[in-house]
Amino acid sequence: MSIQQIAFLLVLGLVSFIGFKRYSRLRRNILLGKDVDFVQNAKKRWSNVLLVAFGQKKMFKNWIPAILHLFIYAAFVITQIELIEIIVDGVFGTHRFFAAGLGGFYTFIISFIEILSAFALFATIIFLWRRNMLKIPRFRKPEMKGWPTKDANLILIGELLLLTGICCMNGADMVLQEMNAEHYPQTGQFAITSWLGPALFGGLNESLLIAIERFGWWLHILTVFSFIIYLTYSKHLHILLAFPNVFYAKLKSRGEMENMPEIMNEVKSMMGLIPDSNETAEMSDELPSFGAKDIFDLEWRTILNAYTCTECGRCTAQCPANLTGKKLSPRKVMMDIRDRVEEVADGLDKGKIEMKDGKFDDGKSLFDYLDKEELYACTACNACVEACPVMIDPLSPILEMRRYDILSESAGPKDWLPMFNSIEQVGAVWQMPDARDKWTEQLTKKEN
Repeated sequence: MSIQQIAFLLVLGLVSFIGFKRYSRLRRNILLGKDVDFVQNAKKRWSNVLLVAFGQKKMFKNWIPAILHLFIYAAFVITQIELIEIIVDGVFGTHRFFAAGLGGFYTFIISFIEILSAFALFATIIFLWRRNMLKIPRFRKPEMKGWPTKDANLILIGELLLLTGICCMNGADMVLQEMNAEHYPQTGQFAITSWLGPALFGGLNESLLIAIERFGWWLHILTVFSFIIYLTYSKHLHILLAFPNVFYAKLKSRGEMENMPEIMNEVKSMMGLIPDSNETAEMSDELPSFGAKDIFDLEWRTILNAYTCTECGRCTAQCPANLTGKKLSPRKVMMDIRDRVEEVADGLDKGKIEMKDGKFDDGKSLFDYLDKEELYACTACNACVEACPVMIDPLSPILEMRRYDILSESAGPKDWLPMFNSIEQVGAVWQMPDARDKWTEQLTKKEN
């Protein structure tokens, strides 16, 4: 076994160990939310995965960034074929393991990957320019200052490193094949590096070419390994989570809101719609809690939404409240939920927090992250839900937190209180001198 094999196996083992811990932690964090019963419509759910997650359907509402994103997305997916070969070569000490067996088809695959990589390079440069040079409003919102902007740039820089690795690896390989170097089998002419390789590395001696090829090989695989770990700290986790997030997304009409059974039954009881025989619910000394105060009160699906958020800002760009200068930003809502989950997770990891009955109290909640002004600015129009390319639902946690504030804390905007009192007293949102259903008395008299 060569030194390179040993080094690769050590790196692979370390990445596997760290990756397992990080992704296990991520799964635990998501499951801190409440269980949820979702509609079992496998056909519709898989259709959404194919069209929205794989097919990028919702991205194409804005063609230019959609096509650029498609270049990077396609290159990322197809390049995994070459990544499998790199891992096999690293474990067994081979070189171009699949070349002999696939023959001309191997040349076609690698050539296709190189062409996609060239398009991805173009898209990456454009995205770096757009994010850092153009004053695009959704990239300049307050929540994007600091780490979110750095995170986006780091991923794009990582993309450049991956492409540099492919160029050095394949380019030097092409020249070494022309020299009939040992351990470098003939693979045919690749679409780009068959001419770019000699242009960049032609005339170099064999030892230097091997060093360049190995440098590209290691640069590519180490960048991929780093990327796997880095994803758990980054908004680019959506590369993996977009698929389950789309699968578990709500299927019902976006205009339909979730009713609270407790409140609905109470209203029905007040209106006489529930027979006395059904009013036998056991009373509890503990007051019920409505809505969501912290992450434990949210559905696990909402926490999955938060980790899936791409921070693209399409939701905020379409939000009418945000467009009119109000404080609400649906993107920030999801980012704040994720930050709160991470704060809780850090406490659990360090042993500073102990779970009791599935919850803990560290003196903080989601209301320490989200201002009530943000919550009550929402018009519940679902524009943010419609705009999200991976079917995230920022409206759901907003409504849940508003319900908690109003029903459990008896709070809410002062302008809303007269409406609540009026509904309770006369069953209408406006104060009226007569009962709301008084007009029906005349109909009853006529019928009699």
